[in-house]
Amino acid sequence: MAHSLSAKKRVRQNAKQRASNRARKSQIKTQTKHFEEALEKRDVEGATEQLRLLTKKLDKTAATSTMHKKTAARKKSRLAKKLNAIKNA
Repeated sequence: MAHSLSAKKRVRQNAKQRASNRARKSQIKTQTKHFEEALEKRDVEGATEQLRLLTKKLDKTAATSTMHKKTAARKKSRLAKKLNAIKNA
């Protein structure tokens, strides 16, 4: 248990930051599910739109240090690869 005022403040700040980080990651997971569903339906236009929205969310999350920039880039690359496979098939 924190005793000093600064330690108590850090506990509050950490809890607040953890909540926002978890919310951002949850949004990314939800958006990814929507993208995957569009791919399963072979809906190229819908999947393209979902990828655009997901890319935007990944970039914003990486900018806030919730996720490393290279992790976001790797996820975007893998998802784009899936979309391109559907387009070419």
